[in-house]
Amino acid sequence: MQKQYQYVGGSDILESIPKKSGRVKVESAAAILHWIQSTDQPKEHDGTVVATFIIDPDGWMWVNDRRSEHVLCAAGQNVLSAGEITFELVKNDIEVVAITNQSTGYCPEPESWWAVGRALDRANTEHPGAFTTEFDFRRCDNCGMKNIVKDGWFYCGVCDEPLSQTWNFGK
Repeated sequence: MQKQYQYVGGSDILESIPKKSGRVKVESAAAILHWIQSTDQPKEHDGTVVATFIIDPDGWMWVNDRRSEHVLCAAGQNVLSAGEITFELVKNDIEVVAITNQSTGYCPEPESWWAVGRALDRANTEHPGAFTTEFDFRRCDNCGMKNIVKDGWFYCGVCDEPLSQTWNFGK
């Protein structure tokens, strides 16, 4: 069975999920382009567009505005992966030029790439073949805070206690 990640963020965010969001199912590169244009997504200084993404339990990618929470993009459900994705618009086509697993709401492991790559292949969308930046998340057993491990520093940013060397967010 495929590993699913449950929402581990704040209950206040989960309880405030609206019934409708601006998310879109990525069935093709054309669907991404249409979403960017129809929602007038803001462009970065280099012309790229950054979005929030999740992979649902059925293997489909969904994207939403970058400022939205991953749990909103997931409609409150479990995910196979989540993070941020950067699209480059080339004429009337789209290419993924950067992608991460940065989601403190789901804390997906770098190993969740398989689901992302499969979803992008399914949508016939060019991509880099792996996360361009990978994040490791750990929960502090002492104070309960979520931490992003940087430079192999496995110590809590809040209480400075050692963090587990393995992912520790449940299932």
